Amino acid sequence: MELKNKTVLVTGSTDGVGRVVAERLGAAGARVLVHGRDEGRAKATVAAIEAKGGNAEFLLADLSSLAEVRRLAEAVRASTDRLDILINNAGVGTGGQGAKRQVSADGYELRFAVNYLAGFLLTSELLPLLKARPPARIVNVASAGQQAIDFADVMLTRGYSGVRAYCQSKLAQILFTIDLAEQLQGTGVTVNSLHPASYMDTTMVRQAGVTPWSSVETGADAILNLAASPALEGRSGLYFDGQRESRPDAQAYDEKARRRLRALSLELTRHSSTTSREQHS
Repeated sequence: MELKNKTVLVTGSTDGVGRVVAERLGAAGARVLVHGRDEGRAKATVAAIEAKGGNAEFLLADLSSLAEVRRLAEAVRASTDRLDILINNAGVGTGGQGAKRQVSADGYELRFAVNYLAGFLLTSELLPLLKARPPARIVNVASAGQQAIDFADVMLTRGYSGVRAYCQSKLAQILFTIDLAEQLQGTGVTVNSLHPASYMDTTMVRQAGVTPWSSVETGADAILNLAASPALEGRSGLYFDGQRESRPDAQAYDEKARRRLRALSLELTRHSSTTSREQHS
């Protein structure tokens, strides 16, 4: 895909691999919608892109709140009548050894809410823009760290660990990718997921107490491959390990599990919408 004059939203693009991806997209001539929850870092990212002749603007949102996810989608719709690429990159890491269970603004387990549910809702809200002028692409930045979803305890109220929560949320992204690819057949919009690189030199990895051994540049290469490679034109529902097509956990291929996750996700996001309306009425 030719990137010049394309509009791209990259969530979590004020730090780490997301920032590298945003800067490279800007250098390639794309209009970059930079998302983050820290205004200072967001402005610095936009300034870095513009300093190299790129076109960027920032959109602030805390993805631990589904109301803010909706506001982010509204801000995107207000700023453009087309979206050529959506890269769902924002995420919360494992939290390191002894991480305590946390909940989102909506009362959901934090890693499931930010890493998966926010991307599910944002993508759903932005599908009309993505379908407006095909071809368009969605890239879900997942992980090789995956754990089957326990539908009896999705919010991990028992036996919690940050690693388990992170791995479950990342596999949820992959189930969503395959499910959405089936729904989007014939629309000109493709969706793929990937593990960009292992233990990149990012804040998330360092906070987990792990010594990084991959560069963010390597991860950015893999993400941009899914976003723009001509070899992936029309290909959808795939999972990549770096730039190599691979296979995720077996649950991703379980149609019943994908249906259950879709129904749960719709229920949770509908509930948040109702709660938000009640709070503001």
